[in-house]
Amino acid sequence: ARRSRRAGSSEAGALEEAVRRIRLLDDRHGADGLYRRAAAPLRAAFALLDAGTTRQTTADRLHSGAGELAISVGWLAHDSGRFDDARSHYAEALATARVTGDDALEAHAFCNTAFLARDAGRPREAVRAAQAAQRVARPLGSPRLMSLLALREAGGWAGLADRTGCEQALVRAQALYDRGRCDHDPEWMSFYGEAELEGLTAQCWSALGDWPRAARHARRAADLQDPHFTRNIALYTAELADDLARGGRPDEAAVAGLRVLDLLDQVQSSRIQTMLAGTARVLLPHRRAGGVSAFLERHASTPRKV
Repeated sequence: ARRSRRAGSSEAGALEEAVRRIRLLDDRHGADGLYRRAAAPLRAAFALLDAGTTRQTTADRLHSGAGELAISVGWLAHDSGRFDDARSHYAEALATARVTGDDALEAHAFCNTAFLARDAGRPREAVRAAQAAQRVARPLGSPRLMSLLALREAGGWAGLADRTGCEQALVRAQALYDRGRCDHDPEWMSFYGEAELEGLTAQCWSALGDWPRAARHARRAADLQDPHFTRNIALYTAELADDLARGGRPDEAAVAGLRVLDLLDQVQSSRIQTMLAGTARVLLPHRRAGGVSAFLERHASTPRKV
């Protein structure tokens, strides 16, 4: 009777490894193809929880692993534009965190919920979720985590067109970031370096319509990014192309846009494709500017992988 077999530490270890593997693949290739493949391990993880365990420490690891996996799968849904799926995965992670009193998992779930709310056009919810994340994360002792959560809050304020609230949160994010890494930083935060700080700051200024400032931060983000994070280089460069296009610099925007198209062979992300499509629309009236027609033609002939 396989069904009644209880889960042990080897299952907990396998679950933690699955989370790491998904994150690594997402960094390199983006979310779209991965999302379908990641749903099965997530179902298996929750089946393990249902089976129960003999030892409390193993149960805690399984709950934490299942919650982190739910967030990873939720992120894949989020990045590939399946916002409702993402919301339910994040809610599942939040419920798992609450049941087990796992503050680190709760902070992570609220962090992603805030990001999703911003992307889904619910900026007030983004602010509230980011503030809830900061409340639960404060005792965890990770300035880097608090910095990222301040950025999530800034994104919400930017969506509400509250420049003051946004600037205050950005200043806090930078100050916390400058306190450096520490042993309490969560493992999932490996993506959060100076490039991501610049990239999220660019998104805030872009939402506030300050294109020159947004472009400056987006360019810095793309320049600073570790080459391993192909998806993020494509994302920051797409942000740069869009900010340049909207800021009235079509020729530079076209150069950045072509660079993103070069990366789309390796990266599948609906978010990036949607951004590029928006940039192409802004550039249409400028097709006579240097390089713009080359970008528009190549963009039009690039198949969308969804």
